Amino acid sequence: MTSNSPQFPAFAPAVNPDGSRYAIYFAPDSDTPLHRFGSTWLGRDAVSGAALDQPGLDGIDAARQTELTATANNYGFHATLKPPFHLRDGNTADQLLEEAAAFAAARTPFQVQLVARDLSGFLALMQKESKAEMRELAADCVRHFDPMRALPGEAELEKRRAAGLSAQQEQMLQRWGYPYVMGEFRFHMTLSKRIKDDSERDALMQEILKHGAEALATPVAVDAISVFQQENRKAPFTRLGRFAFGS
Repeated sequence: MTSNSPQFPAFAPAVNPDGSRYAIYFAPDSDTPLHRFGSTWLGRDAVSGAALDQPGLDGIDAARQTELTATANNYGFHATLKPPFHLRDGNTADQLLEEAAAFAAARTPFQVQLVARDLSGFLALMQKESKAEMRELAADCVRHFDPMRALPGEAELEKRRAAGLSAQQEQMLQRWGYPYVMGEFRFHMTLSKRIKDDSERDALMQEILKHGAEALATPVAVDAISVFQQENRKAPFTRLGRFAFGS
């Protein structure tokens, strides 16, 4: 397979909705302060699969901390580039890994500065300033790997629509299977579920800034993409492969 013109069927037969899903993520190298902070904060290392002790937080007990980070824990510490999808019938995980390697080989690394922000009630690490390189990387991932994506079922589409979508988001959902891509894309590395209580959200933000100080101190190299896999809807996402840019 080549990275320039993969050939796949123009339609997608039905797939098992409980079968494996895959995603293309930006996930920092395991030997970095960012990976260590994000993994410890969420309580799981998505590379090794190991459960980790979360840091003690001021004013938030351990049970609530686990609740606030449970969904993000399941997805693993990451920023989504190509949202989770089932493979089209006739395509395999090995083919996806080959495509990821070819795609990454043609990319050039760049850097971003991350900050902690409130994203519609969710707390996340985001770019201090939006960079064209990041927007292009995400858009190229969405386009490039789309021929391998099985079309979503109606139940999955309705689940996305339940959040309330704009006309453009509905267009993205129908074309790409996910509403928050292309012009709707916002780079973020999720650290909590949506928190309605302002005081609790502010308290958690202060803890993120404290425990994430080292990870946020220097620019982050965006120098690879990772393929993540979820074996079934009850399983967590884990890293299947990491592919460095330009290699």
